[in-house]
Amino acid sequence: MNLNATLVYQMIVFFILAWFTMKFVWPPLTKAIEDRRQKIAEGLAAAEKGKADLAQAQARISLMETSAKSDNHARLTDAEKQAAQIIEQARAEAEKERARILAQAQEDAAQEAQRLRDSLRGEVAVLAIAGAERILRREVDANAHAELLTQLEAEL
Repeated sequence: MNLNATLVYQMIVFFILAWFTMKFVWPPLTKAIEDRRQKIAEGLAAAEKGKADLAQAQARISLMETSAKSDNHARLTDAEKQAAQIIEQARAEAEKERARILAQAQEDAAQEAQRLRDSLRGEVAVLAIAGAERILRREVDANAHAELLTQLEAEL
């Protein structure tokens, strides 16, 4: 092979590769680099703006703190008064609830006692008739039995 021909072919291939790279590869790379540079610049500008906003906010906070200290004392006393009122209301409501529960328990106990008394009256009447039946050794008819029961219930 001829050395000159090889060098010419290598130069042609090199130029084709260089043209292809400059035409198709290089523009997207430069665009990506430019976009990245622009994003970095925007980030730096945002950071500077953030620093300025932070300084303004700190200045406002220091102003607010001085005025808030005097307001805090007044707010604290108001809050203490409100807390005392709320505690008083809660105590009053708890007392009402306690009284209601106590009244309900007393009412339930009275109803239960009345129910037990009525039940006991019926049982005593039945036992009395059974005892009388055994003593007399005879059976009382149903009408007389019912009449005796109602009389005994009324008496007890």
